[in-house]
Amino acid sequence: MARNKVEIQDGELIVTPRGLDKMWSFKREIRVPLAVVRGATFDPGVVTEPKGFRSPGLNTLGKKVSATYRKDGERHYWNVTGASDVLVIELDPTFEYSRLILSVDDPVGLERRINEAVRDRTQ
Repeated sequence: MARNKVEIQDGELIVTPRGLDKMWSFKREIRVPLAVVRGATFDPGVVTEPKGFRSPGLNTLGKKVSATYRKDGERHYWNVTGASDVLVIELDPTFEYSRLILSVDDPVGLERRINEAVRDRTQ
């Protein structure tokens, strides 16, 4: 089971960390208006990139990352276990976070659904 539940409803992208990840990442839920979502990409390789300065959260040598990171003036929310099912959601930098990096069930399908919702919003 992935570490995050991601839903699209009522013009929002809703990310809910599962289990103890709520505690480790200090987040019960993140609600993002679709208006600030730029798109999503299935990207398992993102876990190897430098993350920046962590505050607050958990990082167990890259195996488990549940934290907010600050890098190049941006804030990124990470909730990832391993590297296989990782989805990167790009957001407008005026939002609280610039990127959400998440372990999810069916990252390719969720990538498609998010990008369709963004496309539908802009048409």
